[in-house]
Order: sequence, then C-alpha cells, then structure tokens
Amino acid sequence: MSAGNAKVFIVTGGLGGIGGEAARLLAESGAHVVVTDVVETGGAAFAAELSADGPEAFFVQADLTEEDEVRALVESTVERFGRLDGAFNNAGVTQHEKPLVELTTDDFIRVMRLNVVGTFHCLKHEMRAMTGGGSIVNTSSALGVMALPNRADYIASKHAVCGLTRAAAVEGAPLGIRVNAILPGSIRTAMAEAVFGSTESAAYLERAAGLHLLGRPGEPVEIGHAARWLLSDEASFITGALIPVEGGLTAGRQP
Repeated sequence: MSAGNAKVFIVTGGLGGIGGEAARLLAESGAHVVVTDVVETGGAAFAAELSADGPEAFFVQADLTEEDEVRALVESTVERFGRLDGAFNNAGVTQHEKPLVELTTDDFIRVMRLNVVGTFHCLKHEMRAMTGGGSIVNTSSALGVMALPNRADYIASKHAVCGLTRAAAVEGAPLGIRVNAILPGSIRTAMAEAVFGSTESAAYLERAAGLHLLGRPGEPVEIGHAARWLLSDEASFITGALIPVEGGLTAGRQP
C-alpha cells in the first residue's frame, strides 16, 4: 500500500501495551496511524518510530472524557490525511479490587467516565467523520459478558461498552461502518503493574491464569493482532460482534 492511498486509523490508549502493539501492527500494514493518549510523555517519539519505515504517524494528547478534545482529535486527523478509515478505541482504566459495598461514588464514576463516556465520545465523532464507511473496534473485556467478585465498577463499564458497540453497529451499518468489540481476558500489561504494583500484579496474573483454559495470561500483541484483523477488509462481513480473545476464560465458565 503506497502512502498516497494508505488507510488512516486512530488508536486510543496508544502508549499502553495493547494500544502500542496495535499501532505498530497497523503501521507495519502500511497505514497512517494517529496515536492518542492522555499522557503526553513519549508520544512524539513513538509516532516518529512508527513513521520511520512507513506512512506518516503522529501523536495527539487527548483526554477522552472531554468531548471537545475528542472532536479536535478527529478533526485534526481528517485535516491532516483527508479522511478517517478506522479506529481502535482501546483507552480504559481499572483499579484495585473492592467489594461493591466498599466502592465510593467517585470510584464508580471515574471508571465509567473513561471506559463508557470516553468510548461514547469516540464513537460519536469517529462515525461522523467516516463519510466513506470504515471500521471501529472497541476494547471491552471478558468481564463485559460475565462477572467475578470485587470488580463491580469495571464490570458495569465493560458491559456498557458491549451495549454501545452493538448500538453503534446497528446505526453504522447503513453508513458502511462496521463496529465490533474485543473481549480480552487477563493481559500482561504495564497498566496492571501500575494499578496493582509489580509484585501484586504478578500474583494476580498467576491466579487469573488458572481461570483461562489455555492456562496463561495473554500478551498485548495478541490483542493487537485481533484489532488489526477486525479493522481490515479481511473482516468485512463482521459487525456487531463481541469477539473473545481471552484464552477460553468465558468458555471455561459456561454451565
């Protein structure tokens, strides 16, 4: 694919493990990639790395809970490249495990604002910009279709992302826009270490591995491959789907 007809993708949470791997895979496939994250440090350098051997990439710092910032992100993408072909709405947040009765309203709203309101803002402005059709992938979670103890805020937010995905797929189909969600299981990411601490994160992943049929946590690149495929024309007959990429976690818990 030449730079002149390269597709254009936005990747949110693009400086994290999953988002970063997805951005690399999209760039390697010959696409322009617009990386965005709430954290600015390292963003320009990462975009330069992606641009080194392929079409131009660039970084935009944005807080997805602020609609004006999401609007500006999408508008700057279209202004720079002339169009938007797809997006991987991957930004999200988790936190320490707490029983529902110990969650504060602030705890709950913080998770819902980024995981749900942020995804809504992205869908709204991305779909408006995809005048020629396109593909959107949202990151939900295996906990978007099941539940475990002590994660009520996160579970509620990821169930909501599944609902938003299907609603957007229904409305996007007449416009030529496909919308799907990936449901990761436990993934070995820096975010998990930041939330739990490296020692506690390792212990958590070891416990979680036993819940997966494959007996291990996933790697960020495995989620990135799924996102790249769903964004591609190879997945042209898939929309409104909730795709488990979770080592058999949900299958292993079916009655």
